[in-house]
Amino acid sequence: MFTSFNGTLVSRSLSRKTLLGFSVIALFLALASDNTSATPYAPAEIEEVVVWGENQDRQGVGYVNPTSLLKQEDLIAINIATAEDVVKYEPSLVIRRRFIGDSNGVMGIRGSNMFQTSRSMVFADGVPLHYLLQSRWNGAPRWTMVSASEIARVETLYGPFSAEHSGNSIGGVVLIETAIPQKREFHFDTSFFAQSFDDYGFDDTVRGHKSFFSYGDRFGNASLYLSYNHLDNDSQPQTFFTGGLASDSSDKVVSGAIPGVDSRDRARLYFGDTGVVNTETDNLKLKLGYDSDVWSALVNIAFEDRASVADSPNSYVRDTDDDAVWSGNVTQDGKPFSIPASRLNIDERDRESLSLGLRLKAKLKNRLSLEGNFSAFNVLSDEARSSARNPNDGEYRGDGEVAEYDETGWLTAELKLDLEDFITSGASLLTGIRYEAYELNFDLYESGDWSAGSKDFLTGSSGGKTDIIAAFIQTNWIVNERWDMSLGGRYESFRSDDGYFSDDDLNTPNLDLIRTASTSKDEFSPKFSVGFQPSDLWRMRYSFGRAFRFPIVEELFSQYRAFNAISISNPDLAPEDATAHNLMIDREIHAGYLRINFFKENVKDVIESQSTVLPGGVSIRTFVPIDEVQTQGVEFVINQNDIFVENLDVRFNATYTDSEIVQNNANPTIQGNRYPRMPEWRGNLLATYHANDRWDVSANLQYASDSFGRSDNTDLADGVYGAQDEFTRIGLKSRWKVTEALSLGIGVDNITNEIAYVAHPWPGRTWYGSLSYDIR
Repeated sequence: MFTSFNGTLVSRSLSRKTLLGFSVIALFLALASDNTSATPYAPAEIEEVVVWGENQDRQGVGYVNPTSLLKQEDLIAINIATAEDVVKYEPSLVIRRRFIGDSNGVMGIRGSNMFQTSRSMVFADGVPLHYLLQSRWNGAPRWTMVSASEIARVETLYGPFSAEHSGNSIGGVVLIETAIPQKREFHFDTSFFAQSFDDYGFDDTVRGHKSFFSYGDRFGNASLYLSYNHLDNDSQPQTFFTGGLASDSSDKVVSGAIPGVDSRDRARLYFGDTGVVNTETDNLKLKLGYDSDVWSALVNIAFEDRASVADSPNSYVRDTDDDAVWSGNVTQDGKPFSIPASRLNIDERDRESLSLGLRLKAKLKNRLSLEGNFSAFNVLSDEARSSARNPNDGEYRGDGEVAEYDETGWLTAELKLDLEDFITSGASLLTGIRYEAYELNFDLYESGDWSAGSKDFLTGSSGGKTDIIAAFIQTNWIVNERWDMSLGGRYESFRSDDGYFSDDDLNTPNLDLIRTASTSKDEFSPKFSVGFQPSDLWRMRYSFGRAFRFPIVEELFSQYRAFNAISISNPDLAPEDATAHNLMIDREIHAGYLRINFFKENVKDVIESQSTVLPGGVSIRTFVPIDEVQTQGVEFVINQNDIFVENLDVRFNATYTDSEIVQNNANPTIQGNRYPRMPEWRGNLLATYHANDRWDVSANLQYASDSFGRSDNTDLADGVYGAQDEFTRIGLKSRWKVTEALSLGIGVDNITNEIAYVAHPWPGRTWYGSLSYDIR
């Protein structure tokens, strides 16, 4: 079957066969080149870095999750601007970052799509970056709390197979470790980027830059690290607007609206877009470390100041005097449509956040160790101001809305004990307790002066608290040189408190709030894993895990009405109930490994944001459960140095996923449909050729087949705003180490300038130039 993609015919079946064929060829060539006695190439300029976390053996006993490990030498092939760039080529993982500096860089892993943000976790030096307060685009990890330039190592754990992690690991866990200074060092780097984008009525190049500075030093057992990161970038338009049904006929004749279709292949007239959005982010980081033979500590303080301005929306529509039209009922070529007053409005957003973290580790006895992790995240301020109309609209009066988050954030505390030679030699015991508390409070105001942020009348309010107390235990036993096994469980006690949402009675002077009753739920999640090593080269592991993902504050209590959106609360949501299996087959090869993972998961009571659009463009959203979704798939990975020729390093992965709605009693018509935003095929390639000790040339590739954005699977159109498109993005990068201190880099992403959509547009062709300087 062929489909039109911006005028180019693309064969989906051919793309998938090509991806599968490349996997088979890579497997054959890797096996053919197997020589375990060879020594892998290590470029001279990559120095060993020290991190606080321990290096773990990917095959070690008790390592029950399928894993993927990235070291600094693996990152050479990636054009990196922000922290989420580091993991975007990892197996079965997607980052929907629509532009550099996007605050909505959501992540999906395996059977959890990119909008199921509460099913994946991200930690940086033990501090949570995942945002378990909101979902969908608002639930993206706070990537900007860690700078890409300070990252030393990243490990991804797939699935809920470890008792150490909560049900928020149904998708997986990303563990970021940053470098700990071992001597006095100064680092500076700066990058410049430019993106070309051309679709609908927008055709322009947007630009940005990033600068990073850090200072580190060591004083005996103590270490100090201080950094500052500044990012300033413009984005391509993120939303393209279509005309609604006219409420009455109009004699106002216009031109310029662009005929097209929406994602459901319905004829539409596109009348404008959001224009360029400018984003500035500043990040300050302080790390204080101490380590001795007995105990270690790491204090982590990060401050984020973020501002974005969307003040240049574009109207494509012109009246008979060639003046832009910003709102109202109009007619083009005999077809009446409406431009809602608030569609082409402008807005400004400001956010300040503070993150505090403390990690402790102590060796209490020869076989007993203790680890503690404590964190606090506080939204110091988060305000969005938007106008009711575009300032160029003749009826603009300066009024609008102000949305604010107040007293929002979380606390976490965890203590873990690890006992070696538990009961018998070769057995170990890991046990611990964890506490998490979350609070979110959201207010929406009518404003007579939106630009000044005046809050004149409260029109919507919602919020509440949740907390979880968990205890876990896991035993790991090396039975003999061929067999090992792990058995564990996690007990969790969930509670929601102080929930409220607005449900206004027009007969009363003030906004009316409804208070919800406290709820509680206890669950136990068993875990099991068994490993078998038939030879020194082959390893196999089966892992089983049950997990419960409890609802977050937004899913329970969010209720408000804004210009074009209505949210309805659902405080009675049950936790998602997941059962997951994974069978891993792994073989060591020359300077690397091959791996196949067969995975399957069933999730009941899947919390899904369901929405519908009313005539006139107002959308209504609520969180309701889908009874059961089943996902199964196979994941192929090859990571190898010197794969075809000496000094050529390759990381390649391809995943086939089948995700299906198998039961939904509330709406049986969607049973048997593909689950939204779950491509059947995904693939990534990183390849680096080390020309010499100072020069590297790299290529990268990302592929995903198309998917649906709706559970009814009616969004069949491709290459249009709102679609979930197939895409193939090819990038290049070259790095030159001019001296021991100075390095230069140049690169490009999406070199073919493919325009594709994941609801919003992926970036067009993006060029990078970078410079870094180190003093040690």
